[in-house]
Amino acid sequence: MTPDSHQIPPQTILVRCPNWVGDVVMATPAFECIRQNYPAARIIGLIREYAGGVVEDGPWFDDLIKVNDKTARDILQASGRIRRVNPDMALVLPNSFRSALIARLGGAKKIYGYRRNGRSILMSGGPLPLRENKRFIPRPMVDYYLEICRWLNLTTPVQSRPSLYMSDAVQEKGRRFLERYCISNDDTVIGMNPGAQFGSSKCWPPAHFARLAELLSQRWKCKILLFIGPGEEEIGIKIVKLSQAKIINTGPDKVDLALLKPLIQRCRLLVTNDTGPRHYAVAFDIPVVVIMGPTDPRYTQSNLEKTIILRRETECSPCHLKECTLDHRCMTEITPELVLQAGKQLLQERTGSNYRNFDTY
Repeated sequence: MTPDSHQIPPQTILVRCPNWVGDVVMATPAFECIRQNYPAARIIGLIREYAGGVVEDGPWFDDLIKVNDKTARDILQASGRIRRVNPDMALVLPNSFRSALIARLGGAKKIYGYRRNGRSILMSGGPLPLRENKRFIPRPMVDYYLEICRWLNLTTPVQSRPSLYMSDAVQEKGRRFLERYCISNDDTVIGMNPGAQFGSSKCWPPAHFARLAELLSQRWKCKILLFIGPGEEEIGIKIVKLSQAKIINTGPDKVDLALLKPLIQRCRLLVTNDTGPRHYAVAFDIPVVVIMGPTDPRYTQSNLEKTIILRRETECSPCHLKECTLDHRCMTEITPELVLQAGKQLLQERTGSNYRNFDTY
């Protein structure tokens, strides 16, 4: 049963944001929808602490509650912070039982989200995920999150494109960062993102990134920014050692998710594994080559106008395993030369280069 449209609008709304960085970016159209439909409400974003920089400076939330929720103590602390804001309604975007439990323990009067994973008992309602032969049907996450808004009878946006925002202070920090590495306004900047917090199965080999850096430098005389996240420092060091190209390794700078915004926005092209920075590029309308192996492309099959997805179809893909148990051929057989060719097509250096969806071979 959907909520009665004649109810008194909620005064305080809690939005439990997704956990993964890319999913947070893909949820921004849903954030925008909630804000537009409840302009007078106080809207509070509940987000994991490490991902707060993704949504900071955006227009969607009046306040942010940054939490950890992996232990029982974390859950009790998070629910206590929710009780202090006393939400009339909570929209829970992640699928986990835990995310709904925190909202219930936090005293949210109404809780909406997908009814799955045994959590319907905790919720006031929400859509059911699409199934076929008892299996969930993958769908683009942008639409997946907006479906919660549709179930609530909210007016959804015609254009469902992710968006990101940054303050003047963050932009200035980005400018100073680039200046420190002697990157001028006239330089061609290409970003490479070789890590993935999900697991090693998503990672293209460092030797391939090293060779790609050489090919990119030869083709465009560009400045190469190597984006390295927490725990990925060894990957960055290995790529720099293996490559003869001059690479700016951002690993020692510990670039956070807020500073990452102006740096990716400055790129003319981004080459990345299927991970969070990919969606930054989409939000900033930056051409992006995505090297995809173990994940199902249907989850991100939206807003691909400036995206080329290179994917090697194998008998075991998509597996969604964090670590490959075989030979990782879905990633290793995608060559640096193929990635360079995709970059050329995105930068319109060849005719007939209108790749809209997938380069599967």
